[in-house]
Amino acid sequence: MILKKKSERNPWTFIPSLYFAQGLPNIIINNVSVIMYKKMGIPNEIITSSTSFLYFPWVIKMLWSPFIDIYSTKRNWLLYMQSAMTGCLVLAALSLQLPNFFTISIIIFSIAAFISATYDIAADGFYMLALNPEQQAFFAGIRSVFFRLSVIFASGVLVVIAGSLEKKLGISLSWSIVLSLAALIFAFLLIYHKFILPFPASDVKIAPEKLKQEKIPLGEIFSSYFRQERIAGILAFILLYRFGEAMLLKVAQLFLLDAPEKGGLGISTTEVGLIYGTFGVFSLIIGGVVGGAIIAKYGLKKTIWPLALALNLPDIFYVYMALAKPPIQIIYPLVSLEQFGYGLGFTAFMVYLMNIAKGRYKTSHYAISTGIMALGLMVPGAISGGIQQAVGYPIFFIIVCILTIPGMLTIFFLPIEEGE
Repeated sequence: MILKKKSERNPWTFIPSLYFAQGLPNIIINNVSVIMYKKMGIPNEIITSSTSFLYFPWVIKMLWSPFIDIYSTKRNWLLYMQSAMTGCLVLAALSLQLPNFFTISIIIFSIAAFISATYDIAADGFYMLALNPEQQAFFAGIRSVFFRLSVIFASGVLVVIAGSLEKKLGISLSWSIVLSLAALIFAFLLIYHKFILPFPASDVKIAPEKLKQEKIPLGEIFSSYFRQERIAGILAFILLYRFGEAMLLKVAQLFLLDAPEKGGLGISTTEVGLIYGTFGVFSLIIGGVVGGAIIAKYGLKKTIWPLALALNLPDIFYVYMALAKPPIQIIYPLVSLEQFGYGLGFTAFMVYLMNIAKGRYKTSHYAISTGIMALGLMVPGAISGGIQQAVGYPIFFIIVCILTIPGMLTIFFLPIEEGE
């Protein structure tokens, strides 16, 4: 039976699944892997440095994003990347049963990171082709919700499942099962999207003769970005605004998992999945919604400082937890409050990045900003484990609090218009 190619479908049939599929590998590669490697006995310094460099494809994805527009269709790119991601997750699951699992799995996750970054480009492009402007506006928040639901599923549900299986099957087998489950989900999404994704009329492959004439103005795109007013302040802001938080991001879950004799809290994998992947992510989502409402009402110029403080001040909770070793009943609300503040401050950050993406190449400019943002996560994350192991958890968290100050000071040098 030959299926009729529909140029349009109800966006509810594919937008939620497209963006759930966008978030799932991202979180597994960059966040869940940290917990997995910790449970499998890899030292903190190696975990943080290795997994931080997995951000690199998101740093440079703007370099090949124009080629996604030229070669094949966005629909094909989505299906190709989902198929490749399914294979990567299967291989990662199998690699955990090998003696040299760490090296092999990191290589597989590195490949998966490039696949995931490419999927991001194709998904956002397909979103703009398959939906009209009114639908794009309506589903902007919905796609974000389903991305966040994938965060809850990956860092919450999958981690809780792994923790539940650890006692019965052992650590390596439990994580192999979890990664296999993620692969199975991706295989289902691949089949589903194969039949459900529409064929937008504008999503066409460029003819070979026209392809030779296509010129991608990469030089002008980049030069126009770096010609912006006060570009030095903008770059410093993007790189330093979350510097302290980026260091905390990699070490916080290791701190919760580490044994008390090593300075950690000795919390089980299941509890960490609930604390960070469920309660923490819900708090992050609420913080993002509240932050957006505050900016919409009062403007970014008036609110960026309070929201920046909301992002950074709760980091002191980790200093308290490292010194006092509070009971689990206290840890839940402290982590939730810290994530709520992160949601507030991160919203201000992303709104500013959207505000400075202007002119003919606004989409590419936004991609450049998010690439620099990923670099601002990669570098502090890479050095965080080594610093923590050198000074211990209490001093490390104090250093994190101090390193939030330069990022906030960069706000003084930002061009922010009164209406923003």
